[in-house]
Amino acid sequence: MKVNEIRLFIPCKDYEQSKSFYKSLGFAGESAGDDLTIFEKDGCTFFLQKNFYSEEFSKNLMLQLIVEDINEAYEVVSNINDTDIKHSEIKQERWGQIVYLWGPSGELWHITELNS
Repeated sequence: MKVNEIRLFIPCKDYEQSKSFYKSLGFAGESAGDDLTIFEKDGCTFFLQKNFYSEEFSKNLMLQLIVEDINEAYEVVSNINDTDIKHSEIKQERWGQIVYLWGPSGELWHITELNS
């Protein structure tokens, strides 16, 4: 079996706020139906679900976004103008650097630059 991609379906509490959040991260959104938007950036894709939200699931959902330049990613994250969004400073780990970013539904993004 050859696998081409794995796509995650991300729940959201407020569909418009979540779409705006992902667009501010540089993802392009395209409707995939009445209740679904597919987001894409640099060949990476995921779905945003309109009519599904579970607080318990969302607050336990973690995703890793691997980037080439953590400083550039931090600048993008720092410029998000939404009071519901919070992020950490850049942290150094033995395997690379990371910024934690909490999305508007509680999902936690691990934005990571791995050591070369």
